[in-house]
Amino acid sequence: MAVQANKILLERFLEMLAAERHVADNTRQAYWRDLQDFCVFFKEKPLVKANAQLIQDYLYDLTKREMLPTTLARRLSALRQFYQFLISEGIILKDPCLDLKTPRQKRVLTRVLTEQQTQQLLQSVYDALSDKPESVRMAALLETLYATGLRVSELVGLPLRSLMMDAKTKKLQEVLLIRGKGGRERLVPLNPPAVAALQAYLLVRSYFINKSGPKTSVWVFPSTSHQGHLTRQGFGQLLKQQAVLAGLDPACLSPHVIRHSFATHLLNRGADLLVIQKLLGHADIGTTQIYTHVMPQHLWDLVTTHHPLQKQNPLTG
Repeated sequence: MAVQANKILLERFLEMLAAERHVADNTRQAYWRDLQDFCVFFKEKPLVKANAQLIQDYLYDLTKREMLPTTLARRLSALRQFYQFLISEGIILKDPCLDLKTPRQKRVLTRVLTEQQTQQLLQSVYDALSDKPESVRMAALLETLYATGLRVSELVGLPLRSLMMDAKTKKLQEVLLIRGKGGRERLVPLNPPAVAALQAYLLVRSYFINKSGPKTSVWVFPSTSHQGHLTRQGFGQLLKQQAVLAGLDPACLSPHVIRHSFATHLLNRGADLLVIQKLLGHADIGTTQIYTHVMPQHLWDLVTTHHPLQKQNPLTG
């Protein structure tokens, strides 16, 4: 009985997020998974009966599972918003999420590929490149992802209108128009290898349209999925297969790792953090600061090379 009642409340909450707050589908799905996890922890008891101590115990349980700080923060946000919704609907009178203490966690450095590993991955695509459309598509996906640092949802759900063509030559221009989180638009430059890979892919794109059923598609990467385009999970699986071909550990590679690598490599080569923020589509510079985990040797080299007093040692003259 409680299970069904919980399901109805969660569905009403997600409907509210979509209708009133226009929350993205991926975010709503993440909230659904987060709240389902809480239901399991609560042993499928009525969610309206949860108290502050229970939720605090749940947060500490997440830390024991070595949950990433970002995931922990999202789960807490999901709980806060859910119980605020129950308050607004008059279903409960007291918010159990008030005065919660977020457990402290050690800062987890983002996993990244080295520049050499990234080139190794890209080279593996071209080593195996053939006339098969799947092979050409993989080159376009990887080159575009590493050239732009797009979120995986932005990449696989890239609409055709994001591609900008020269009116005279009909050739692909070196820029993408991206609509990211919150409907914010940004222009992202493409490097020549990404342009060439996309241009080659567009010649075989019809293969995936025919395979997916409809005669036309608004997506750059159409597929047979419910969404009509390649899914995040599908691309993630393709990427792990490519990792094996490249001699890399597939467990250590994901689309998000490549996004992190894009930002880190730019920072290591002297790019301004504000520029990286705009390229990644972060609304807050604080989000971008996770990429400041530059290698200590790199920082040392910068100081010893550029500090105005580095050659003036008062002890040695």
